[in-house]
This record gives sequence, structure tokens and C-alpha cells, in this order.
Amino acid sequence: MAGRLRPCPPSPNCVTSSAQDEGHLIQPLSYAETSSAAWQHLTALVRDMGGAEIVSQTDTYLQAQYSSALFRFVDDVEFLLAAQNRKIEVRSASRLGYYDFGVNHRRLQEIRRRFAEK
Repeated sequence: MAGRLRPCPPSPNCVTSSAQDEGHLIQPLSYAETSSAAWQHLTALVRDMGGAEIVSQTDTYLQAQYSSALFRFVDDVEFLLAAQNRKIEVRSASRLGYYDFGVNHRRLQEIRRRFAEK
């Protein structure tokens, strides 16, 4: 979507920093360096994470697919650079099923941890 992330469906297998409800809400990534440096860092981090494949990327938007090791379930993960706020908006959602047992939330928290380590 131009300039924003897709909304979460009503199911609990999605989290996004643009959610209007607590059940789907997760905080965006914050950074102190330049927007360009933060974006490059995030791109490298996603590329290096196991199970990830970048499927679409621009200077301000990145979409990746993560596949689970055992059953090969696919989750779609999106990032949107909001340079004016020094934030990167995030979204992670399962393609199939209803419950994700917290997988999408934990993935974004792990990305947040790794992103902050720089």
C-alpha cells in the first residue's frame, strides 16, 4: 500500500505498529542514526535472519516472507520507513490459519532486539 502498511485482519495472527486495538499493536522500531543508515541496517538484518526472503524493496518499504522450518508456513512481514518520525513501522502476519501462538510478535521483538544492538 502506498505510504502505509496493510491493516491486520480480525484474527490474532497479526501484529502491526499501525493497529488501533491493543490485541494487534506492537511498537515501531526507533533509530537515532540517519534514515539511510537505519534502513540499510534493517535490510541487512532481515536478509541475514534465517527463514527470510525479501520479496519487495524500495527506499522506504520492505516486504519479506518468513517460512517455518517444519511445516513451511509463510508469514508476511512489512517495514515502512517513517523518516520524519525516526521510526520504522512494522507488520507481521500469518498467511494461513487463525492462531499463530505468538510467532509474529516474537519475530518482531527479535528483529527489534537485533536492530537495537548496532
